[in-house]
Amino acid sequence: MAELLIYGAYGYTGELIVAQAVARGLKPILAGRRAEPLRALAEPLALRWRTADLTPAALDAALQDVTVVLNCAGPFSRTAKPMIEACLRNKASYLDITGEIAVFELAARFDKQALAAGVTVMPGVGFDVVPSDCLAAHLKTRLPTATHLALGFQSNGRTSHGTASTMVENIDAGGAVRRDGKIIQVASGFLSRTIDFGLGKTGAVTIPWGDVATAFHSTGIPNIEVFIALPLGARIGLRLSRYLRPILATAFVKQHLQAKIDAGPRGPTAAQRERSRSYLWGEVTDPAGQTRVSRLQTPDGYTLTAQAGVAIAQAALAGKLAAGFQTPAKALGADFVLTLPDVARTDAP
Repeated sequence: MAELLIYGAYGYTGELIVAQAVARGLKPILAGRRAEPLRALAEPLALRWRTADLTPAALDAALQDVTVVLNCAGPFSRTAKPMIEACLRNKASYLDITGEIAVFELAARFDKQALAAGVTVMPGVGFDVVPSDCLAAHLKTRLPTATHLALGFQSNGRTSHGTASTMVENIDAGGAVRRDGKIIQVASGFLSRTIDFGLGKTGAVTIPWGDVATAFHSTGIPNIEVFIALPLGARIGLRLSRYLRPILATAFVKQHLQAKIDAGPRGPTAAQRERSRSYLWGEVTDPAGQTRVSRLQTPDGYTLTAQAGVAIAQAALAGKLAAGFQTPAKALGADFVLTLPDVARTDAP
């Protein structure tokens, strides 16, 4: 019998994914490092649970008889490698909800091992990167000669503890874009442009989101930039942060910011998620100057993460994903995102 294990199940997004899995008729095994929150989450749902830290012995014990692992415990720069290695040892497919470039590139290096083990390694089965990856793949079909891809995000939603903690961990990392097939480090807010996400034109700046890594694997397009819509003050602050990197990198600053995050709410409420929408934009160009633009509207990012993560886990449990390193669009196609609730795609004329 195929078994799904959700690691980091008692985190904010983990709980949303557990609820979605149960609603879709699954009986996942819940796992994490602390027993009490696991018990409190699992027992009312009549689910099994297992404690495990990130040591090989503990993970091997937790993964006994497990077919698919959905890792929800970030920052994934800490959790992905030991969990991927454990999945390979135990011949279980690995999924996670990261948006971290370094984690995607790490996972890609496990391709041959995953193929040999007959399992899938697919990070990014949540908001970043499912909708944007599918949008990139769709644009590639619209302009097969494309050599440049730009993606953008706009949202009125709030962030969770986990998302904010990952941002703090990488606050001094700067930005990233892809040029001629290679990921290069650039300054924070490296490029700016005006984008119409479908709500009117707004200012946006580049950010080092996971699509800089994944869109290349999904489309082969060698030049990629990812933008986020921000108010003017935030865009200016992001650019100024490049001069503060030595300060932002200190343990004192990161601990101070993390303490503020820990003192705040775990994430948006159900009502806030219900009111939130996310808007994605993508543009491809080719050497002849041809351009294509497409857009997506989706539910709140956390809602979509739960829906997409569980849908992809079900596909993995059913043996529908190819072995090796995969991206969502590469494995499931550009239209996969349209199978999720309340998602719409439009193409510019």
